[in-house]
Amino acid sequence: MKIILLSSGHRKAEGRAFSLAWLGAVLGTLFAVTVTGALWLGYVTGVQGFAAAQDEASLASLLNEQMLKQRKELKETRQQTRAHLDALSLRMGSLQSQILRLDALGERLASAGSLDLEEFNFGQVPARGGLENPDSASSVELFELLSDMEKLSRTLEDREYKLDVMESLLLRSRVSEALTPAGKPVEKGWVSSGYGYRKDPFSGKKTFHRGVDIAGKKNSEVFAVASGIVTEAGPKTGYGYLAEIRHAAGYTTRYAHNSKIFVETGDLISKGDRIGLMGSTGRSTGPHVHFEVARNGKSLNPLKYLRK
Repeated sequence: MKIILLSSGHRKAEGRAFSLAWLGAVLGTLFAVTVTGALWLGYVTGVQGFAAAQDEASLASLLNEQMLKQRKELKETRQQTRAHLDALSLRMGSLQSQILRLDALGERLASAGSLDLEEFNFGQVPARGGLENPDSASSVELFELLSDMEKLSRTLEDREYKLDVMESLLLRSRVSEALTPAGKPVEKGWVSSGYGYRKDPFSGKKTFHRGVDIAGKKNSEVFAVASGIVTEAGPKTGYGYLAEIRHAAGYTTRYAHNSKIFVETGDLISKGDRIGLMGSTGRSTGPHVHFEVARNGKSLNPLKYLRK
């Protein structure tokens, strides 16, 4: 085979002869290069596709792991929220119980202290108010709410303790008041003879009078001036019909010259109970109550107890 080559510079045709073997070698080389390039391109493309597939699988696996992690965190968050709600519910129940006890205690104190029950109405929410300021308003965080509730619980416990002490002192004061002689043994009457040395109404001699005489209308009711136990009830020389009552702290009171006695020895008497009727029995010039007060066996002036 002969191939003619043309040169542009000399415009002269040159002819060269190539053998078929050489041409076949050239074409074979070109074919091998082309096939090799195609194979390499296919390999590169396959590798890139495999890598892309692996990247997609890794991405899908990563997304799946993140979703599982988020689900787990969401579940834990829900469990924590439920635990917080349960704790709040328990604390709220405890606070409600404390408030109910305080309300009951407050009502007892208001009643015992003779306070205005309408003013101290523990079943009514106290009046409150204020201007709205949305700019400065913010929601309360959970930890702040828990902290405030804990402080409120401690405050309620402190108030309950102090109110219990106040009630105890008030009741003790009332008990002491009921057990200590105070007031008059009759509703109406006047002191006709005082305590101390005086001229005896029968002999005219100077003698010591251990009580006060309260004159009044015959058969007027005679009352105990303090709570206690009757230690003597009945006729006694000079006293006529006598009622003697022993009280707390060593106090003793006597009510003499009664026309009638309604108590017996050993009776438990409350302050204000009727114990007899005013009379003139015994050594007496007319209807009156001979009233004595003693403490630990020592005679005391009843006038200061009558004035209480």
